[in-house]
Amino acid sequence: MHAELTRGGPVPTEPVTAGRAEQAADRIADLARTATPGTRLGTKAELRTLCGVSVSTFNEALRLLQARGLVSVRSGPGGGLFAAEQSPMVRLGNSVLALDAEQTSVAEAIRIRDALDPLLVEDALWYASPADFAEMRTILDEMSHAADAGDPTAFVHANWRLHARIAATSPHALLRSLYANLLDIIEGHTLSVLPDGDHPLAPYLHERHHLHADLVEAMARHDRDTALSLIHAHKTTAPDSARPHL
Repeated sequence: MHAELTRGGPVPTEPVTAGRAEQAADRIADLARTATPGTRLGTKAELRTLCGVSVSTFNEALRLLQARGLVSVRSGPGGGLFAAEQSPMVRLGNSVLALDAEQTSVAEAIRIRDALDPLLVEDALWYASPADFAEMRTILDEMSHAADAGDPTAFVHANWRLHARIAATSPHALLRSLYANLLDIIEGHTLSVLPDGDHPLAPYLHERHHLHADLVEAMARHDRDTALSLIHAHKTTAPDSARPHL
C-alpha cells in the first residue's frame, strides 16, 4: 500500500480519482464563493485535512479550483489558499450557466478567452471595417432586446456572437482560430442560463449591454485607451451583492 510520510509516520493514501478530487474541489469552492476576494481560506494542510484526502488527490482538487478561477495560492509565511477575484464571465461559468459534465473545461476556456480579449480588441481597433462595426451594432441590438425581456439565455448567446464577430476582424489566423475554438467549448457545453429568482436580472443585463456598446464605439473611433479600459472592466467589474453573478 502506498503511503505518504508525515511527522507522525506513514499514513495510507487513497488512489487519485476524479470523484474524490471533484468532491474536495466542491467543498473548497463553497468556501471560496462565500468569502470576500482575497480572504485566506487556510493552508494546504488545513484544507486537505478538512477534505479528508491524500496529498495527490488534494493537488488534483487544487488544479480544478485554479482552473475555475476560484482560488489563488500564495507561498511563505501567511500563505495558503485565498478566495480569488473572479470576473463576471468566470462567475458565469461557475454558477449561472447550467453546464454538462465538462464544467472544468468550460471554466478554463472562459479564463483563456478573457485573457485573449485585449489582443483582439487591439486588432479590431485598426483592422475592423465600417461593415464590421455595423454587424457588431446589429448584435448589440439583439443584446438590448434580450435585456429588455430579461432573457439571460438570449443575452449570453448574443454576447458570445459579438465577441466572435470582434475576433473575426483580427488578421491573425491562429488567434482567430484559438478564440473560436474556446467559444465553441463554452457554448457547446452550456445547457442553459439559469434565471435568478431573488433579484431583477434586466438592470444588470442592460449594464453589461451598455459596456459592450461603449466598447464597440471606442473601437470604431480608434480610441485605444478607452477600449482597453472597457475590456479590462469587462473582465474585472463584478456585480454587487444585489445582482446575480453574470
